Amino acid sequence: MDPIQVKIEELKEVINQHNHNYYVLDNPTISDYDFDQLLLELIRLEQENPQYQTADSPSQRVGGGITQQFETWTHQYPMLSLGNTYSKEELYEFDQRIHKLLTEPVEYVCELKYDGVAINLIYKDGVLVKGVTRGDGVVGDDVTVNVKTIRSIPLKLRGDYPQDCEVRGEIILTHKQFALLNDEREELGYPTFANPRNAASGSLKLLDSNEVARRGLDSRLYLLLGEQLPVTNHADAIHKLKEWGFKTPEVTEKVSTIDEVFAFIEYWDKEREKLPFDIDGVVIKVNSFAQQTALGTTSKFPRWAISYKFKAERALTPLLSVDFQIGRTGAVTPVANLAPVPISGTIVKRATLHNADMMDALDLHDGDYVYVEKGGEIIPKIVAVELEKRNPTSKKIQFITRCPECNTPLVQNPGETQIYCPNELGCPPQIKGRLEHFISKKAMNLDSLGEGKVEMLFSNQLVHSIADFYDLQYDQLIGLEKVITDEESQTERVISFQDKTVQNILNSVEQSKQVPFERVLFALGIRYVGEVTARKLAEAFLSIDQLANATFDELTQVSDVGEKVAQSVIDYFNQPQNLETVLRLQKAGLQFEIQDEDRGVQIDLFQQGSIVVSGVFSVPRDEIKKLIEQYGGKIVSSISKSTLYVVAGEKMGPEKEKRANSLGIQILSEEDLYKMIEEEKRKLENE
Repeated sequence: MDPIQVKIEELKEVINQHNHNYYVLDNPTISDYDFDQLLLELIRLEQENPQYQTADSPSQRVGGGITQQFETWTHQYPMLSLGNTYSKEELYEFDQRIHKLLTEPVEYVCELKYDGVAINLIYKDGVLVKGVTRGDGVVGDDVTVNVKTIRSIPLKLRGDYPQDCEVRGEIILTHKQFALLNDEREELGYPTFANPRNAASGSLKLLDSNEVARRGLDSRLYLLLGEQLPVTNHADAIHKLKEWGFKTPEVTEKVSTIDEVFAFIEYWDKEREKLPFDIDGVVIKVNSFAQQTALGTTSKFPRWAISYKFKAERALTPLLSVDFQIGRTGAVTPVANLAPVPISGTIVKRATLHNADMMDALDLHDGDYVYVEKGGEIIPKIVAVELEKRNPTSKKIQFITRCPECNTPLVQNPGETQIYCPNELGCPPQIKGRLEHFISKKAMNLDSLGEGKVEMLFSNQLVHSIADFYDLQYDQLIGLEKVITDEESQTERVISFQDKTVQNILNSVEQSKQVPFERVLFALGIRYVGEVTARKLAEAFLSIDQLANATFDELTQVSDVGEKVAQSVIDYFNQPQNLETVLRLQKAGLQFEIQDEDRGVQIDLFQQGSIVVSGVFSVPRDEIKKLIEQYGGKIVSSISKSTLYVVAGEKMGPEKEKRANSLGIQILSEEDLYKMIEEEKRKLENE
């Protein structure tokens, strides 16, 4: 075997083991930095030696760009739903049916019912070849490219796996990842997800696998299907799945009686709030595969399994009022104020109403008694109104038409559920929100400031615009005070800016002038422009001046920049106040262009045309890609009608060559590429 191939195989094995330790066993054995270095080394070797890249390589997890649409896939074994019940009587009936149909003793396996998205994983010779959604149970969507980004799903099995098998389970989002995702969406002005299941479902069906990779999806796999399996019952199958590298259910229990099933249900109904993810019930399955086969299925459900669904804990409480909160981007969120009520071990005083559509659906009236649920949800929600307690003369609560903070008429963009306050420059919560976004760690990282200190500066009229941070003086800050009252104890305390605090603030402001352009661009708080989009815009336009003058068509040529983002960028730079802010920040010394050492030669030879790079070159493939990007090309992974060129090295796959020829796309060699660039440079020199 070629020494390079040996090295690649060794790296794959080591990385897969570390990946398994971290994402499946939750027991990391290497630092993040060292892991990243191993992965980068593998990616480099595979790019230089593409003949050794395989479908089970850990490098395939990083995301592969934009998919136009998902292909459909017919399940070999139908993905049946489980029969649901909320009733113990129906569970007794299920148990009686099982014993009536089977003469021998029956053993059940009890599992937690994960509130996620069903997935079917197909393995050939131990390698993941397909990831398919449930769909209608017969045909699902092929989401393999997205499934490969989920770190807890093995691309290559370990141990005594069969030649062919299917593994099924749930894609989930933990409470921690869900909170992080919603915080980020709120920061960008996007509607937040109502619950982790919706977030997982929406993420799995995204067309951009790079974005899927960022969202931190997780998995629990628990069902094994195939012709020649090494086990004969469900409990052993779960154990075997764990041996092969899957993340399996944390809790399973084999029981012999229905009373033991009830004990399992009652325990987890009480303990589920302590779990780091949502469950909505318990699944009960006949353990023996032979007995499962004997019991068979109906047209919709297997007869050998049933799910008992928990009733989400809810409480009835008076609705006191509805507040309307304004976010950084102007989004208006209604929040219900409730008479305090205990639910799931916490006292609930407020519940989100999300948007105007939810308010209309609930048809809330003054003085209503509402049912509040916190069944696994991170944020309590109102699920129903007790109409019998409604006062017949009470008035319907209307969504406001003017901003409660600045009295500006609210607006709703076509096709959006979110309602906004358009007064970006005069609405106090939007101003404070932009200030807090600007100083945040991922933006300018003014670590000596925080929400409380920004509030002090704002209330003392020292900062209104983000540019005001760079005009702050020692004499303005020293001795600044604020009295804070504790609502519970009604005690007061005074915080003030002393010498050390003031020096730290001024030093932090000065140091932020070295923050690179892409983060400064993100810090401006342009609606829909997150970290990734800011970086791509910075790389595409190189300076704030070029970006400010970019046309709609030029903006939409940038990878991941759609029409909504492009229009938002144009709207931002069409406002004189924003241009004035940028000018002040430029004068203050912030970085508003890509630095010369990072820029390289800038000639727009390819004019953002899509270019595919394939094969082995005399230099690492990344250098070829970087060169193309420096001259205005956009690197894409697959050939389509819109592809401008295919740059082909040695050993380019015959399928890509055939595809390019069939579409009439010009294929350039490495030498052709260099000649084209040199000719363009000479042409410019002679002009």
